[in-house]
Amino acid sequence: MSQEKILKDLQNAILEYDSGAAVSAAKAAIAEKVNPLTAIEKGLVPSIEKIGDKFEKMEIYLPELMLAADAMKSALGLLLPLIPKGSKGVKATVVIGTVQGDVHEIGKNIVSSMLMAGGFNVVDLGVDVKTITFIEEAKRSGAKVIGASALMSSTIGSQKDIVDYLVSNKERRKYGVIIGGGPTTKEWAKEIGADACGMNAVEAVKLAEKFAKGR
Repeated sequence: MSQEKILKDLQNAILEYDSGAAVSAAKAAIAEKVNPLTAIEKGLVPSIEKIGDKFEKMEIYLPELMLAADAMKSALGLLLPLIPKGSKGVKATVVIGTVQGDVHEIGKNIVSSMLMAGGFNVVDLGVDVKTITFIEEAKRSGAKVIGASALMSSTIGSQKDIVDYLVSNKERRKYGVIIGGGPTTKEWAKEIGADACGMNAVEAVKLAEKFAKGR
């Protein structure tokens, strides 16, 4: 199978929200020794960008975005482990998670998948993540960006705790802090001293791009 055909199959799998096809195309890429970065950057990324544009224009909605993210994640699960650490194609490390006391993960998972597709090394801490865990993992992994999601008004205070902890330890300038989730707003981000609020997955990825080289 030609590289061109494999890249086209990867693109179509995302556009058609087909996780099975995405896995098959990724396996074909591996079997034919297609550079995994090429498979991601020329196969997956163009399609997820199209999906993102459609979502912003309200031509598709959250269920379709989730399905595309799932297909993306399926292919990335096979391709990302083949990329050498420190590879030129990796932009920066992002630590992401849902804050302590909150177990919502759908939005966080979509952002995580789209960040990976965009060439970021993503450390997904999962849900109900303690403040100190965000900080310790950011230090350990050399992250440039910390993404903190909260889906309940009772848990958004933990987003402030992350910023406050960094400030008190004189480490605030080391990281871009991006918050997100249903009850969060740009005003809340400004109030707590976060760098930005991603109102949706597409915006969150654009913000990560902005802070990929540090604050």
